[in-house]
Amino acid sequence: MKDSPLMIKSKEFALEVIKVCKALRSAKCESALINQFLRSGTSVGANIREAFYAHGTADFVAKLQIALKECSESEYWIELLLESGYYDDKALLIQCTEVKRILISSINTIKAKQENEKRK
Repeated sequence: MKDSPLMIKSKEFALEVIKVCKALRSAKCESALINQFLRSGTSVGANIREAFYAHGTADFVAKLQIALKECSESEYWIELLLESGYYDDKALLIQCTEVKRILISSINTIKAKQENEKRK
């Protein structure tokens, strides 16, 4: 479980979010923006971690979908930071997009397996 690429990448993303938020605080960025970004960016990995201890497939998918929503929200905050000039490194956006793609793929794979099992 701990070797899951999704868990590894989401934790790396969360750690990077924490570093960026720390730098943004030093740069006197809007605190409301930082707080929202910090919450959503760290929530992605927390929900993924929680999914691995789900009470069945439906709960697992639900947790991954929550993580996907948080990832999408984080993507929005990163875009705002980039477009407002508070932050200028697009690597974080790329990292976020990669986690989002893995989440989407994982959710779609699980749902497809569920559909195949229903047909049998």
